[in-house]
Amino acid sequence: MKLDYVTIEKRGGIAVVRFDRKANLNAFNEKLVVELTHAARGFLDDLETHAVILTGAPDAFSAGFDLKAADSWPSESDELKRRYRAYRGVRLCKAWEAMPQITIAAMEKLAVGAGVAIALACDWRVLGRSAYLYVPEVKIGLSLQWGALPRLITLVGPARAKRITIMCEKMPAAQALEWGLIDEVADDGRTVAKAMEMAEVVLSMPQPTVRMIKEAINATANALHAASAFADADQSQVTASYRAAKAARQSFRAK
Repeated sequence: MKLDYVTIEKRGGIAVVRFDRKANLNAFNEKLVVELTHAARGFLDDLETHAVILTGAPDAFSAGFDLKAADSWPSESDELKRRYRAYRGVRLCKAWEAMPQITIAAMEKLAVGAGVAIALACDWRVLGRSAYLYVPEVKIGLSLQWGALPRLITLVGPARAKRITIMCEKMPAAQALEWGLIDEVADDGRTVAKAMEMAEVVLSMPQPTVRMIKEAINATANALHAASAFADADQSQVTASYRAAKAARQSFRAK
């Protein structure tokens, strides 16, 4: 598959996957979702790569899903095709979560909505010192999907997950670290370098054991995730149809 928005650079046993649309603060569109899913699946049978760093553009990890993109809202009359499209983000995050390598999201400037969702699917997260995380889905009448809600609850607990998703507050790096939403804070422009340091430690460990431990922890921590989020894209399509949600998105597009 030809990748227009995604590059993969391998440095010994470490791979750096960078996605950059060069538009709209690196917001996701459907093509980017498909390309990043393809990239993740390419590591499933890779026995030479032991850590994968996911990073975005230097000026923005990602501003979320591009609600102004022409392909943002499925319009097919075929309901099966429309549902298949709606679940592309779910498949993307599952592919990154299921990767046998240790995955590290290196985030600069901002990670919003879908950008937070894919970072939550990684094993560890590094955020720039002046960057922030932001989950504004409720504000525009959508539910947090892509399987992100149970991952968020597992990391920060139910009360903080409610505050993050319902109050829609921008979370600075120091708070994200204190709440356990990220694992490291790095100087601005140095998140990939910090992720490389972490990856080098991973490389020093016996790799069969690393993979076994990752699988065991995921199997335990994520045991109920699929059950609680199996219909999240369907639920988001329902909430998106509410009059209040439509009005909120109309106001967003007008800005």
